[in-house]
Amino acid sequence: MTDVPVTAPVIAIDGTAACGKGTLARKLGLHYGFAHLDSGALYRLVALGLIDSQGDPHDHAAAERAARAIDLSRIGDPKIRTDVVGKAASTVAAFPGVRAALFAYQRAFAARPPDGKRGAVIDGRDIGTVIAPEAPAKLFIDAKPEIRARRRRLELASHGIVRDEAEILSELLARDAADRSRPISPLREAPDAMLLDTSDLGIDAAFAAALALVDPKIRPKLV
Repeated sequence: MTDVPVTAPVIAIDGTAACGKGTLARKLGLHYGFAHLDSGALYRLVALGLIDSQGDPHDHAAAERAARAIDLSRIGDPKIRTDVVGKAASTVAAFPGVRAALFAYQRAFAARPPDGKRGAVIDGRDIGTVIAPEAPAKLFIDAKPEIRARRRRLELASHGIVRDEAEILSELLARDAADRSRPISPLREAPDAMLLDTSDLGIDAAFAAALALVDPKIRPKLV
């Protein structure tokens, strides 16, 4: 994988599914005027491309081709948030070729934040450990599985998708196990990551807690 030096200040946010990391990343990006990248959406775009072309998410070669041809204009497409795409994304995310293809994009985003932004906030599962290990501020977000299942159900409901919460919980636990045990870029805390449990925190409280952790690391970089 080709390396690109990262000198811009980066906030790396990793964590489990539905823990609130995406919401916190967006809010931190707005607060600092940083560009934001949801790395999970990239894998979902790969999955969506495969599904749209009637490809097999278990086909390594097809998945790698899809990763090298993702349509970034669809990153806001509600289709990438469906359960079918989510499951396929989890499958393709384990393929080294897919991760290598998307590594380059994420690394370039961190090194040269788009639109002239002075820094970047990237959230995912391997940002602080693989994508931007030199990031001055790293957060690892988590929450109790039952809380995450409820949040995911409400998120899906906001898109008109009705799901059983118990089924979502089972899927989240399976996703956690798969993310933590995969041999390539597993979900794990970076040694210097700051931990934040959002189980008992609303959005505003979680943002205040995240900002209190991040600001002492980022503020000196903006002088």
